[in-house]
Amino acid sequence: MSETKTLEKPQPKVPGRKKIKIFAHYEPSELEQMESLYTSTLSEITEEEIVKGRIVSISNKDVTIDVGFKSEGIVSLLEFRDDDEIKVGDEVEVYLENIEDKMGQLILSKRKADVLRIWDKIYDSIENDTIINGKIINRVKGGMTVSLSGVEAFLPGSQIDVKPVRDFDALVGKTMDFRVVKINPVTQNIVVSHKVILEEEYAAKREEMLANIKVGMVLEGTVKNITDFGIFVDLGGLDGLVHITDITWGRINHPSEVVELDQPIKVVVVGFDENTKRVSLGMKQLEPHPWENIEIKYPVGIKAKGRVVSITDYGAFVEIEKGIEGLVHISEMSWTQHIKHPSQFVSLDQEVECVILNIDKEHTKLSLSMKRVSEDPWIALSEKYVEGSIHKGTVSNITDFGVFVELEPGVDGLVHISDLSWTKKIRHPSELVKKNQELAVKVLKFDVNARRIALGHKQINNDPWGEFEQKYAVGAETPGQISQIIEKGVIVILPGDVDGFVPVSHLLQGGVKDIHSSFKIGDELPLRVIEFDKENKRIILSALEYFKDKSKEEIEAYLQAHPNEKKEIEAASAELEPQPKGR
Repeated sequence: MSETKTLEKPQPKVPGRKKIKIFAHYEPSELEQMESLYTSTLSEITEEEIVKGRIVSISNKDVTIDVGFKSEGIVSLLEFRDDDEIKVGDEVEVYLENIEDKMGQLILSKRKADVLRIWDKIYDSIENDTIINGKIINRVKGGMTVSLSGVEAFLPGSQIDVKPVRDFDALVGKTMDFRVVKINPVTQNIVVSHKVILEEEYAAKREEMLANIKVGMVLEGTVKNITDFGIFVDLGGLDGLVHITDITWGRINHPSEVVELDQPIKVVVVGFDENTKRVSLGMKQLEPHPWENIEIKYPVGIKAKGRVVSITDYGAFVEIEKGIEGLVHISEMSWTQHIKHPSQFVSLDQEVECVILNIDKEHTKLSLSMKRVSEDPWIALSEKYVEGSIHKGTVSNITDFGVFVELEPGVDGLVHISDLSWTKKIRHPSELVKKNQELAVKVLKFDVNARRIALGHKQINNDPWGEFEQKYAVGAETPGQISQIIEKGVIVILPGDVDGFVPVSHLLQGGVKDIHSSFKIGDELPLRVIEFDKENKRIILSALEYFKDKSKEEIEAYLQAHPNEKKEIEAASAELEPQPKGR
């Protein structure tokens, strides 16, 4: 019998473990066989590589892992991510740093294994266009920082989505798929993109949609962009335009009045261009046309309330419901007011009440009236302002041809310039009246159909020209005071507050060299009537005719008061000197 040997199992020196001695009698061949069997149970592992192991125990601080070597390794529990749910028996990958330390124990690292594996995925993503999962951890200048299982990467703002990103902060904490688009080997900076993944998905969907899209299809989409002329809708791979006129049957100034960005909406395909691949969409087409039963909903003569949506020079458009607008012509706004522009009477967005006058369903035109909501007040006014009645009003406007007098709020009448005075020669009404002045007037004519009241101011008093016909007969002598000096002569005020005219040729013999030097406003002239026209209310007078039978002293006094040039005074005096009888 061979001698007894004590065999010691090769094990790493681990604190707390006792050496095991085995006593037996073995032949050398038996020992070799046993050693071969033992060695076969061990894995061939190499330092600085990732190996697989199985968790054999978990403590509060450490995780013990068997990688198939003669000794087990210990990994700090902190190296496992918070979201890792580990248990005894789980298979994990670890990085073998050292086969045996001073204690004879394996040196393993879970963190380094994870980093190496994620870098493998990172390089695989850029080389083979594979997708890698990551979590956005914070916002930085120009984009976001993404954690790829612990390795940080940069996500540019332009690579987040195919649509503009409204709120970057809302993305923090979100997990999504990425593709690595750039790696700097020196700095190990990584750039990722989520947009390229979406673009590929959208491209596939776009081709599918273009192959199947038809006019009349109802689709769901999201408002991608809003412009002045319409809205762009993302149909999930294909964009379409809803023109502003196809958003609603009603009138809108801007699409943002109806929709907002990122709002989900339903649309119908109203057009598709095979060449340009452009899709035209509509929203209002999903609703019934508002004009379908308009004659039933709004029969002629019925009253309806609406909102002023547009004002033009000739009237205002009123929306009585979405898609139904009518025109209130400027002449249909008020029974009594003289409106120069509709904006004087209505304003945008004002709510008004109208009467339906006419419906043109074929051309979708509606005629409305605001004034016909109430009874025509001119019928009652015709009984109040009968012809010949005298009233007091306020001058509301002055024009070249006369003055408008407000008899009561909204009721004006016109006093023509010829009806302001019996006796005055008026070149402009402002010479006699002022705005807001109270004026007594007489109703000359009341026209209900034309909505006009003709007034007169001078008719308050009797026509004095019957008396003037006797008083200012041709040949009558009268003083006159100059009130106006014009190029053709002077206008004088005669007794009775009537105007007369003296031509320049009848002021001085031979004409007047400078009328403004010879005559002044306020000068009183001795005159003789040479023409009286009752019909045209005109009196013509002459100073020369007056002095024909006057004394030399009177003539010289007149010439001294109204001198012409010196040499002409003597000549004029000689001509004006009374001639001896019989010559």
